[in-house]
Formats: sequence, C-alpha cells, structure tokens
Amino acid sequence: MSTFEGTTSPTREPGPKRVARAVARRWPAIAGAAVALLTVLPLLRFGLTEAAAVVTASAFVYLGAAALGLRGSAWPIFGASFVLITVGFFVPGFNPSWVMIAIAAVALVYGLVRGRGKPAHGLPLQIVALVILGTLALIAAGLDPKISAVLVAAGLFAHAGWDLYHHRKDRVVARSMAEFCLVLDSVLAIAVLWLAFR
Repeated sequence: MSTFEGTTSPTREPGPKRVARAVARRWPAIAGAAVALLTVLPLLRFGLTEAAAVVTASAFVYLGAAALGLRGSAWPIFGASFVLITVGFFVPGFNPSWVMIAIAAVALVYGLVRGRGKPAHGLPLQIVALVILGTLALIAAGLDPKISAVLVAAGLFAHAGWDLYHHRKDRVVARSMAEFCLVLDSVLAIAVLWLAFR
C-alpha cells in the first residue's frame, strides 16, 4: 500500500506475532519477574530473613563472570547460586551466603592469577560489590525479620542500579543477565517489603 509520499507503509503484523516478538525481545525481564515471584513462595514458609542470600548471590554472579572473563558464564553461575539458595531453604543451619563467599574467594584467586585485575570496572569493582553486599546479607540474616527485610530490599535495590549500569555499559555479564537481574532484584525487593509490612 502506498502513502502520499510515495513510500510503502509498513505492514502490521497480526497481534499474536507482535506479542511473540515482544516476548522474545524481553524474555530476560519476564524470566526475572517469574523467578522473583517463585522466590517469594518459600519466603512465605521459611521467613523473610532467608531472602538475605539473594543479596549475596547478586554480587556473586558478577564476580564469578569477571573472574572467569566470560560474560556468558553469569548464567550457569546464577544457576549454581539458585541451587545453593534452595538448599538453604530446606537445610537448617546452612547459610548459602557463606558458601558463595567461599566460592567467590577461590574465583577471585583464579581471576587474579589469570591477570583479570584490570580493567578496574571488572574484577576489582566486583570484589568491592561482593564485600559490601555479602556483609549486608550476613548481617540481615541474623536480625529481626522486619529490619532484615529493609536491609535486604536496600541491597536488592542497590544491586538493581548496578544491573542497570552494567546493562547500559554492556560490561562484565551478558546483557540478558543484567536485564534479568534488574527485574529480579527490583520485583523481589518490593515483594520483601510488602510481605514485611503488610
């Protein structure tokens, strides 16, 4: 079909195809929201302090990818953190944050030996993030649930900003992981606050 200017107007795709394309483009965000909502279910049973390990995991994934020097490795590292957090829900006395910090220490040594101490926005910056967020998570895990929820939400919102920065700069982790984590962190932070103060 021609327009008055003599150019061809774009053909509109049928509704289902447009939706499918939109979902295909935004699958990391959709997956992040789904994982956040799935994470809320065990929190209802086991308590909000269990969400603290998610804060550690958010920094653990980035540090692991920076240490390995493989942006795509963030996805399997996330999978490992998800397994550890799940174990933490069901095994009394098991704190996934300590396990992730121990693994991160090994990854850090590996990364430094492999010469990944530069650039500064890579491994060095991810070490700082893990120290701050890991400490916050360990403190939050031992506090009153409402105070813990506030600290966890603050850590998740802070890391959501981290995700946005890395997504825009296209650094350290795959952009799909940064988008996934941005939504996961934001939705989970809101959910934790809502559960704590409803």
